Amino acid sequence: MKTIMVTGPGTTGVVETPEPVAGADDVLVRIRACGICGSDHMYTMYGGIPPRQGATPLGHEPAGEVVEVGANVEGVQVGDHVVINPMAASDGIIGSGGAQGAFSPLVVLLDAKPGVHFRVIPGHIPFEVAALNEPMAVARHAVNRSGATAGERAVVFGAGPIGLGALLSLKAKGVEHVVVVDILPNRLEKALAIGADAVVNSAEEDVAARLIELQGAAPAVVGQRGARPATDVYLDAAGAPAVVQTVLAIAKQGARLTIPAVHKKPVEVDFGAILTTEISIIMSMGYPTEIFEVTDDLIANWEKYRLIISDRFPVDDVLHALEVAATPGAADKVMVLLD
Repeated sequence: MKTIMVTGPGTTGVVETPEPVAGADDVLVRIRACGICGSDHMYTMYGGIPPRQGATPLGHEPAGEVVEVGANVEGVQVGDHVVINPMAASDGIIGSGGAQGAFSPLVVLLDAKPGVHFRVIPGHIPFEVAALNEPMAVARHAVNRSGATAGERAVVFGAGPIGLGALLSLKAKGVEHVVVVDILPNRLEKALAIGADAVVNSAEEDVAARLIELQGAAPAVVGQRGARPATDVYLDAAGAPAVVQTVLAIAKQGARLTIPAVHKKPVEVDFGAILTTEISIIMSMGYPTEIFEVTDDLIANWEKYRLIISDRFPVDDVLHALEVAATPGAADKVMVLLD
């Protein structure tokens, strides 16, 4: 079968690989859709991930249809639609240094267990939406790390896939008011369509002043100058130094800043200036427990999640799709559709 792999530093290609075989404890899945992640470009630039340097199968955001079920496997049958936990694969993380990648027709789940390696989803959920499950779990973990609860006010910086996923997870948790901040009007329009209570274009508006208008002002605190928004939770899904600097300059006492974004350059922080805020800065990576926690909301609100997808490519055009996804500003969420 044809598998998309990193073939060397900065290069990807179509490589012929053996079709996987399912044993008595395994489940064989035909991949029907797989999203492209920014890390796919990173793996390509690095030339792969050891120990598979120069030969790394790509694709870690899959959804598919079960085509074979081992005799010892329970909780699934041929024809079921499933989302997959790439982290649980015993032969390495699918599409992230493991032996298999989901830009392939078939993936075998070894020693497969429902709720660990896969979850069955209703047949009416489009495969392209189901394939959002993995990145939406990243967003859900960030929201969980933030401690956001019902009745609080939150701001999400960055209306890309993770930011929009965080918006949906915040609303699912009953957060009272969610503002999305970005510099691109089309992204802000999408955030409103998905369910943001308000949006702010930080290229044109004073972020602090607008947030005070939208979410109110926090009580004054000794040692702080000027009014500050009553925002409880800030989430950085943009990865721009200006986001962190803005939040630290306007945060009320006791606010929380959660950062799932990848910052490619150091960010300078004046700890003396933020001492009186007692702000909590919380980092967030991956999805230790959230891979199937987010699935129920994705099923219930799949029409909203579908809006996150910006571009769709057939599998025959996957190399071009990878190029588009790696080009800044060319696309938001790219989905590859397999036969």
